[in-house]
Amino acid sequence: MSAVVAEPVAVFGCRPRVAGGVCFLEDQVVLHAAGTGCLRLHLEQKWHKFIPGTEKSRGVQALAVSPNRRYLAVSETVAEQPSLTVYELSSVPARRRRTLTSAELPAREAVSLAFSPDCRYLAAATAPPEGHLTYWLWEKQRLMAAVRVEAPGSGICQVSFSPQDNAQVCITGNGFFKLFKYSEGTLKQVNLQKGEPQNYLCHAWLSKEEVICGTDTGKLILFETGELHWETSVEYKKTPRELEEDATTEDYESSSDVSCGLASEDNGSQQDSLPQISAVAAYSKGFACSSSPGVVLLFEKTKGKEVYKESQEIWLPRDLFSSEPKQSGRQDIICICFSPSEETMVVNTNKNQLYMFTMFSTDLMKEKAAYFAYLNFPLHSASITGLDICIWKPILATCSLDRSVRIWNYKTNTLELYKEYREEAYTVSLHPTGLFCLVGFSDKLRFISLLYEDMHVFKEFAVRKCRECSFSNGGHLFAAVNGNVIQIYSSITFENINNLKGHSGKIHAVKWSADDTKFVSCDTHGAVYEWNLLTGKRESECVLKSCIYSSIALSSDAKIIFAVGSDQTLKEIAESSIQHEVPAFGVVYTAVAVSHSGHMVFVGTSLGTIRAMKLPLPLTKDFNEYQAHAGAVTKMSVTNDDLFLLTASEDGSIFIWKVYDKGGGILKWEKEVEYAEEVLIMRSDIEEKSQAMLDLQIRVKELQTENDYQLRLKDMYCDEKIKELEENFTQEIGSLKTKHQILQAEKEKQELQHQFQLSELMNKQAREVQQLESDSNQKLLMENEKYQELQVKSQRMQEDYEKQLHNLEESKSRAVKELTEYYEEKLNEKSVLLEEAKEDMRQQLQAHEEIKKQIEEDEDREILEIKIKYERQLLEEKESNLQLKGETGVMNKRLNSLQKELKERNRDIEEMRLEQQKLQGIIKSLEKDTLALKTEIQERADTIQDKEKHIYDLKKKNQELEKFKFVLDYRVEEFKKQIESRENDIKTMKEQICEMEGELERFHKESTQLKLNITQLQQKLKATDREMQRERQKKQNMEALIKRFKTDLHNCVGFIQDSKKMKDRIRELYTKYVQQSDMVETEALDTDLQQEYMRQREYLERNLAALKKKVKDQEVHQAAYMRIVQENVSLIKEINDLRQELKVAHTQVHDLRSTLRLTKKKQAIQDTAPSSELLSSPAVLRLNAEKESEKIIEMQQLEIQYLRDQIQEKGQVLAVQPLSGGNLPKLNLERSHKTQQQ
Repeated sequence: MSAVVAEPVAVFGCRPRVAGGVCFLEDQVVLHAAGTGCLRLHLEQKWHKFIPGTEKSRGVQALAVSPNRRYLAVSETVAEQPSLTVYELSSVPARRRRTLTSAELPAREAVSLAFSPDCRYLAAATAPPEGHLTYWLWEKQRLMAAVRVEAPGSGICQVSFSPQDNAQVCITGNGFFKLFKYSEGTLKQVNLQKGEPQNYLCHAWLSKEEVICGTDTGKLILFETGELHWETSVEYKKTPRELEEDATTEDYESSSDVSCGLASEDNGSQQDSLPQISAVAAYSKGFACSSSPGVVLLFEKTKGKEVYKESQEIWLPRDLFSSEPKQSGRQDIICICFSPSEETMVVNTNKNQLYMFTMFSTDLMKEKAAYFAYLNFPLHSASITGLDICIWKPILATCSLDRSVRIWNYKTNTLELYKEYREEAYTVSLHPTGLFCLVGFSDKLRFISLLYEDMHVFKEFAVRKCRECSFSNGGHLFAAVNGNVIQIYSSITFENINNLKGHSGKIHAVKWSADDTKFVSCDTHGAVYEWNLLTGKRESECVLKSCIYSSIALSSDAKIIFAVGSDQTLKEIAESSIQHEVPAFGVVYTAVAVSHSGHMVFVGTSLGTIRAMKLPLPLTKDFNEYQAHAGAVTKMSVTNDDLFLLTASEDGSIFIWKVYDKGGGILKWEKEVEYAEEVLIMRSDIEEKSQAMLDLQIRVKELQTENDYQLRLKDMYCDEKIKELEENFTQEIGSLKTKHQILQAEKEKQELQHQFQLSELMNKQAREVQQLESDSNQKLLMENEKYQELQVKSQRMQEDYEKQLHNLEESKSRAVKELTEYYEEKLNEKSVLLEEAKEDMRQQLQAHEEIKKQIEEDEDREILEIKIKYERQLLEEKESNLQLKGETGVMNKRLNSLQKELKERNRDIEEMRLEQQKLQGIIKSLEKDTLALKTEIQERADTIQDKEKHIYDLKKKNQELEKFKFVLDYRVEEFKKQIESRENDIKTMKEQICEMEGELERFHKESTQLKLNITQLQQKLKATDREMQRERQKKQNMEALIKRFKTDLHNCVGFIQDSKKMKDRIRELYTKYVQQSDMVETEALDTDLQQEYMRQREYLERNLAALKKKVKDQEVHQAAYMRIVQENVSLIKEINDLRQELKVAHTQVHDLRSTLRLTKKKQAIQDTAPSSELLSSPAVLRLNAEKESEKIIEMQQLEIQYLRDQIQEKGQVLAVQPLSGGNLPKLNLERSHKTQQQ
């Protein structure tokens, strides 16, 4: 046998329309039909255990689990023959226990099954109108009873046992509700059907006698012991969201036309959506039923007239990723089941979906509508058309005719991404990174980014009905099939690099080589082409027109091509020719996959089975075959580490197989593969989430503050309460203390009383004891005397009794002697009678022997007569036997000839069967093609009709639109003009933005320049501080000089009488003080004034130049002007402050000098005339210096006023001229001017 073993580790899929299709084995273990078998699924641990069906099975039609959860009964079709199998679930894996068959009944498939309460019996029902109800003792494979169930028409049929009675069975269907009782090997009907027959779709036992049934008209009927007990009708339910939408639409309905249209739509929807009870299940409080698509109603038992009352609605959730979210919640619920503890409810829908609901939440939400949740995740509901894997991540992508694309994780057995589109998806391919995928839809080929929680269409290609697409192994290229042409695109630039032309039929499969230099494709006309992507030409080809290829696979070195098709063989193609051809043994291969190690080959069949082979390919049946899918396998793929095989099928199921290669080569893959964990996410999503996080953080902070506030309030309240309680308790303690003291005093009084009473009682008791002792002594004496008297009496009595006994013994012995004598006489009489009887016996024996002799003689005579008679008959029979032997010889010869003819006929029949199978395979493939073509024709006819309708509507609209054409043309022209003006405005705005950006850069430069100016001014301030210090030093020097001058002058006064000496001394004083001090001071003052003037002039000129530059630009922003003006104002303020300080310093110096001059004048008046003449010249010089400084200050003030006027004029010009990019506010220069004046 083959050394390749595959084991299913996960199954994603659910088989539809299976009676009892979902049930619980434990509180966390669910069993449902999947593929050709059943799947056990753990809700928390997420493990999957698959129970495969019987070989050549076409899928499960009905299943049932025994009440003790140990056995599973399955009804299926095996090789076009019905089969009923019982499995034992307790063994691992589940073991096939019994297969039930009966030759007495017609071969019909069971559509409903049920176990008895003690799990010994199994009831099975076949579909009406020619239905049968069978009653099996399944462990012994014995059919106990069967009864035909006549029904007026076909429909759903359900069978069930009473929960407490093995012999009572209920069966319902279209037009009948019957209760049967098993007794004495037959099933007898115990109820009589009254009233009009109903179409019963489902039923459930509520107790030993009560059965609830649901009909196709929305009625719930309760039968008790087979008779109608209660009945109610359930209305068609609308979802809460639909009710809200209806309420809003009713508010906005105004015109009669709109209301008429809505009324007609409502009538149509009501006609299409009549209520029908499609499923019902019982639980401890009542029962659950589905009355409308997408809803389950819970009914609970009441004590009033209404036996059961509706308690809650549970709705299927809307699928936000679906193309039609409203319809996603409107699925028909076909099966309901409860867990053993009734904590969980699971439902199955007609779209292969499984939902669950936790029952304990119903008590919390009695008035609100509750919603189901997916049991695990949404599953495919139609044929899977595409499957692919990637290298970086353990994920696989699938697409289906249910218009959805799904991303699965085969390591964690979860669904990572899912989205439904408006068009059917035919093919899918994953990028090697796992971050992108290609999907071929009916209208376009789309390049999709796989985001963290969504799929985003990044690029669309005009490729209609792309049936195959594939990324290269490097991911830089991808191929897409467009009709008969294969287009090669770059996945980076999305350019069409190459077109591979040459196929004449539909291309069914494409494959890349490992190095992406070669490309292989196959089509329906039997062509397999190998392409060189560097040249874009065919390198080799292999054409077999009798075969329609469906799938191909490449070996790791790209030298061998494995192909499968309609001719029931697996072909090994190399060097443009078929090297090996392995037969499929009666099935059609639909898919093929090769391991990367080159040791294993896997093929999928049209029956849904998987075959695992080892290379080189075997010519005999040397492979392992596994039952898996219920439809043909459409796609197969092996993971890059060769550990998993992934298969998809037409039944919408996906199987993940763990692969074991026992022939070696698995050791190098046992190392764990490191997968990438990166995901894509949109920037807008991140921003939204960050904003949501910020909002939540703010909300959390608010809640924290609120909680803190509430806690403080509670603390305050609690503190107040504690204080009140403490006060109350202190008061109570005080009152209790007083009470305790009072009680203690009373206790002491009572103790004294008790002691007094005790002493009295003790005295009384002592007296009474003495009296009792004396009385008892007297009584004892009396009793002793009585005792002695009685003893004497007893002795007398004993003597009397002994005498009586002796007399009785004597009388007894006499009586015995008399009896023995009497019976001896009787014995003698009886012995005489016996001897007489013996003599009679001897006489009778003699007579009997004589009679016996006579009878024997008569019998001998009869025997002789009979012997003669039978000998004659023997002779006659021998003669007839001889004749018959001759006839048998002739018949044997004829038999031999007929057997030879039969063998020849059987050979012909086998040959014809083989030919028929081949022809059937070809017919099936042709039928599939015809069906596909018919569907295409129907689709095209529908599209043509839609387009014709659309054209007719468009013609009508054209006629109406022509009327408005002139007005619209005129409006279009106006809009064009407005658009042109807007575009011009936009251009001007853009230019303004550019200019403003440039202005911003200039402002930045100016700000840096102003910072430099500020540093310069700070340096100037430091310089002025130094000058101030110098001036102060000068002042000190002057004061010292004045003191010296006074001392010298005082010394001169001593020569008042000597005029010559006086004159010489004054000249010395003049030369000493006036020439060295005044002249130097005037020169220093002049130089200081000139430097200050030059510095202020340079500063104002710089400011003026900067303002002129700014005035030239008309689109300067107000904020910039205001900032510059404020800086200028601050600088001017600083300059004014410095000027004021300078003025104060000058005034101080001037005052000092004036005081000096006054002293000099006084001395000059006292001196002679020549001395006054000599002294007049420096005073004149001093007056000239003061005038010059005043003139300089006036000139500076005039120049500042001129500059201010110029700035004001420029500001008025700017205020008059409007700005093009938006009206900026006026530059308010008046305020700055006022501040400068102040």
